[in-house]
Amino acid sequence: MTNAWYSTSDLAACLRVDASTLRRWRTAQPPQGPPFITVSERVVMYSALDVEEWLRRRRTVPTKGLNGR
Repeated sequence: MTNAWYSTSDLAACLRVDASTLRRWRTAQPPQGPPFITVSERVVMYSALDVEEWLRRRRTVPTKGLNGR
């Protein structure tokens, strides 16, 4: 990702979730999902850099089992 900005619908498409999911995350108490900026009452934007960092923090790295497999 680059230092781009995404609308709710653009980011929803990138994350393969419905735009309503992003709206639900934003309005949850406390807010969930990636950081966002409210530009106006109807416009919310997401920084690609923030989204990338949010995804990194959510990353799960599988570990090898006790038998080394």
